[in-house]
Amino acid sequence: MASPVSGIRGRGALSNASGRFEAFTRETFDDGWTSDDAPAPKLRTTLTAEAARTIITRNDSPDIGFDRSINSYRGCEHGCVYCFARPTHAYLGLSPGIDFESRLFFKPEAARLLEKELSKPGYQPRFIAMGTNTDPYQPIERRLQITREVLKVLQRFHHPVGITTKNALVARDADILGEMAAEGLAAVSVSITTLDRSLARSMEPRASTPGRRFEAVRALTQAGVPTMVGFSPVIPGLNDHELEAVLERAAEAGAVCARYVVLRLPLEIKDLFREWLEAEQPARARRVMSLVRQMRGGKDYDPEWTKRMRGEGPVADLIRTRFKAALRRYGLDRPFPALDVSKFRPPPKAGDQLSLFG
Repeated sequence: MASPVSGIRGRGALSNASGRFEAFTRETFDDGWTSDDAPAPKLRTTLTAEAARTIITRNDSPDIGFDRSINSYRGCEHGCVYCFARPTHAYLGLSPGIDFESRLFFKPEAARLLEKELSKPGYQPRFIAMGTNTDPYQPIERRLQITREVLKVLQRFHHPVGITTKNALVARDADILGEMAAEGLAAVSVSITTLDRSLARSMEPRASTPGRRFEAVRALTQAGVPTMVGFSPVIPGLNDHELEAVLERAAEAGAVCARYVVLRLPLEIKDLFREWLEAEQPARARRVMSLVRQMRGGKDYDPEWTKRMRGEGPVADLIRTRFKAALRRYGLDRPFPALDVSKFRPPPKAGDQLSLFG
């Protein structure tokens, strides 16, 4: 019989079901001997180096505002149960559940690959986004520093970059980001989903606490980095009542503007999220899922362009109306500063002849 769902301390997902491309499926069950079994060993995060050949990923999605990004990591130790990137682990033959947050891959050659790509003749600079799939400042970045090395390359090439993160570690790189921002080359978006530390610990267990994220917003702002706060995802019936409070704190911390995205439940995420919701928020579970479906035409998710980020219907309309009103109330209705692609220039290589007139 199926075993009761029980979480692993410090992890967001409650299960580790097989990915959709695997030939065999696996699931936890009770063999009747559980009380006599030895305690399960502590789950440790494993790191695997990935031999990538390129580092810039391109896309043609019409509703995300950029066509290229850098993801130095696969998987994310933050463990956010709602993370829309979880299904990508299935491409590796791994589970979007526990595997996604405990079996991580990193690209040690990211900075070198980036320098090679930016140095190609005819390269046309466009805004590069970081943090679009997995967080560039997840806990392993503190030791590996791949994101920092990538930023150093972008700074040398005077290439614009925008970062999305929910980790206060981003403030470590305020020195680089501040100098780039002075040239109109850098901006940051910090995701803050709730002010409730207990909910944050359950829903996004290894991300920075909400308070530390606001501190990061303040530190970046003081360094001259235009910083946005993303109230994302909005989960009706769970955190939507905090919308105005989060935006008020964002303005106090110095954010220049704010954005939001409603909860997205594609592929395996819908089952992982429902499992977590029923275990961690049983009194709210039915209402939350009812409200989610009301934003998605009666379904758990609608992937249609433009609708997937905002939803539709009365519930989505109310969130949109409240958000716009809060932006005006707290002075966050300014446009996010555009980044400057005109300053891009590859640095001279060793042995290059200097221009007589440069």
